[in-house]
Amino acid sequence: MQEPKSSYSALLWLGQVVTGILLLFTLGLHMFAHHYVVEDGLRDFNQVLDYVSNPLIFVVEIVFLIVVSIHAMLGVRSILFDLGPAESMKKVINWGVTVVGAGTIIYGIWLALEIQALS
Repeated sequence: MQEPKSSYSALLWLGQVVTGILLLFTLGLHMFAHHYVVEDGLRDFNQVLDYVSNPLIFVVEIVFLIVVSIHAMLGVRSILFDLGPAESMKKVINWGVTVVGAGTIIYGIWLALEIQALS
């Protein structure tokens, strides 16, 4: 018999749904701005520098990074939990996806700030 889901799992599932919806908007905006507005369908490095020099665009790109990272880590966690690990392994999985997700976000923000500083 399957054990009932905890409210923590339900909250994480809701987070997955919310980030999925936000991902539709942020990914759509990202794809439109980088591939449909630009001549030849792709920005070169100098065009990217000009693009991210706009503070609003920079914030939107950072939000996109955060949303996609959270959505991906919750998805990986969900897949790993579906494999039925032991309780002790669930703690390792939780810590692992948290560390990888936080590292991805921190590195991505640092990299975006470095790129923006070049403009």
